[in-house]
Amino acid sequence: MKISFVIPCYRSEKTVGGVIAEIIKTVEPSDYDYEIICVNDCSPDDVWRVLKDLAGCNPKIKAISLAKNMNKPSARMAGFNFATGDYVVSVDDDGQCPVDKLFDLMKPLSEGYDVALAKYPKKKQSAFKNFGSWLNSVMAQAMINKPKDLQISNFSVSKKFVIDEIIKYDLPYPYFSGLLLRTTRKIVNVPMEERSRKEGKSTFTFAKLVAMWMNGLTAFSVKPLRLASIIGCLYAFLGFLYGAYTIIYRLNHHALPKGYSSTMTVNMFTYGIILLMLGLMGEYLGRIYICINKSPQYVIKETANIEKEKKEE
Repeated sequence: MKISFVIPCYRSEKTVGGVIAEIIKTVEPSDYDYEIICVNDCSPDDVWRVLKDLAGCNPKIKAISLAKNMNKPSARMAGFNFATGDYVVSVDDDGQCPVDKLFDLMKPLSEGYDVALAKYPKKKQSAFKNFGSWLNSVMAQAMINKPKDLQISNFSVSKKFVIDEIIKYDLPYPYFSGLLLRTTRKIVNVPMEERSRKEGKSTFTFAKLVAMWMNGLTAFSVKPLRLASIIGCLYAFLGFLYGAYTIIYRLNHHALPKGYSSTMTVNMFTYGIILLMLGLMGEYLGRIYICINKSPQYVIKETANIEKEKKEE
């Protein structure tokens, strides 16, 4: 049996070596074979040199360097495409994932589950990132029917058939939660404690929060478009009622009040809703356009220890 570890790397030249060392220390005493696939997401630091040096010392460490920054979901998908193990483990590069608890995380897979995800009762990250995680969770519940008590985390282990199904999605904007939940519902959380970040600070920014929110909103659901239709019908009904009220008032009072301020307020609110819905539909159309143009999910620039596998494909 073999375990594949996939590590997206960005600004982690000082931490990824420790993560890899802990993986090796955890797995080598067991009966499992392993491979570690590290994906350099066009990091501005020297992480690619670190990965190449590690790959040169251990053929089980495989490295991929992307030509441009594609963000963590796409980098993770790049790693998934080269995973050959019976189990595929997703790990962060900052040392926060408790890799020493790997076999606790894997245990449910022998009990009939297809995916196990670490669940952290208390996340050791910034309040802003906690807000982003909460927002993503609420989005997933509303858009793709994620169970309310299921926590999607970056430390996970999946059976190979799940990953084989996930990588069939070769379009831009991969959304891991959506891909996971449309593949299987046999998913379980395993409680464990998240570690504190060892070096540097999180690269999670407001722009990435907005991108994650929009991706979750439009990736695998048409519910926002249905909401637009419902709001449109509601406004049409309210407009009909207001028109009927205006006619009745006019027949009884022979004059309408000026009401300029209230009229402008209603108009501005209504036009705002209309523009919001048009923008939402434009987001869907834009994503369709990008997909039709076959925009790549990721572009591989350089590799280490996996050239042979690429040629065989």
